[in-house]
Amino acid sequence: MFHRARGGLAARALVGLGLAAALVIPAGAAGAEPKPTIKQVKAKLEKLNDQVDVLVDRYNAANSKWKSAKAKADKIGKRLAAEEERAEAFRAQAVTLAVSAYQGGAVLTMPGLVVGGDPEAMLGSAATLTHLSDGRAASVAAYEEALKGLREQREEAQAALKTAAEARRELGGQKATVERAIKEQLKLLRKLGPLNPGDPNSPGQKYTGPASGNARAALDFAYAQIGKPYRYGGTGPDSWDCSGLTQASWAKGGVSLPRTTTQQWAWGASRRVPMDALEPGDLLFNKGLGHVGMYAGDGKMVHAPRTGDVVKVVTLSQYGMGRFLGAIRP
Repeated sequence: MFHRARGGLAARALVGLGLAAALVIPAGAAGAEPKPTIKQVKAKLEKLNDQVDVLVDRYNAANSKWKSAKAKADKIGKRLAAEEERAEAFRAQAVTLAVSAYQGGAVLTMPGLVVGGDPEAMLGSAATLTHLSDGRAASVAAYEEALKGLREQREEAQAALKTAAEARRELGGQKATVERAIKEQLKLLRKLGPLNPGDPNSPGQKYTGPASGNARAALDFAYAQIGKPYRYGGTGPDSWDCSGLTQASWAKGGVSLPRTTTQQWAWGASRRVPMDALEPGDLLFNKGLGHVGMYAGDGKMVHAPRTGDVVKVVTLSQYGMGRFLGAIRP
């Protein structure tokens, strides 16, 4: 009996100790994973940066496709309005001629034209043309040609608008995907320290490297953007993404580059140069074609890196030579 009582007390004591321990030890502490080290966060961020770069390039491609489709639809819309005005002028002229012919009795004896006495109905008959003077027939023929052109313009406009709508839907999907990835990117960046918001009005820096000619003009422009924030889809003047910066910089150098990193790499297929023969102004592309920068000479690159950072100059060794796919010379 005594032993059983002691056993019961011991059990109750152990339960009490367990409850006390539960109160002292924070919930989930026993199974909590250790906090990631700075090195691990940086490694995860680097991998995410590469993924975001590719997503941003796809977003830029979709955006470019939508802008192109919309511009085409707008252009066709203007042509369509002009064609409608032209067709209306011909219609009015043709109706006037038909009325004149009808009232003058020139076509009263034509089969099928007496019904209803409608001048416009007469224009629908092929026989009319054979009974009008050459001048009148030419006017009616011009009207019919204008109508044909009008129908073609309308069909082309509808197709262009459909393409633009599809491109816009694609753009919306790409944008949502990019923003989710960037949200994760920013979360990791905050773990490493404060973000650099940049200054949209940054005066930049003066380029003092060895470039000359068109490459000099491109690098002068790129250096003038130093300190401005990175923003995906950014094409200046207040913020930039990587390919937006290289495109605008080389525009100052007299070279028209496509919008996206992938397009710029394809554009330069016949202009590729070895990494050991770089010259200032050459474009440097990452593996995966998610990022592009510009060689500034002396082993340095100017580029727009990523969300939470600014246009800056880095050494190639600091950036990582193993990350590059190759280079092109615009």
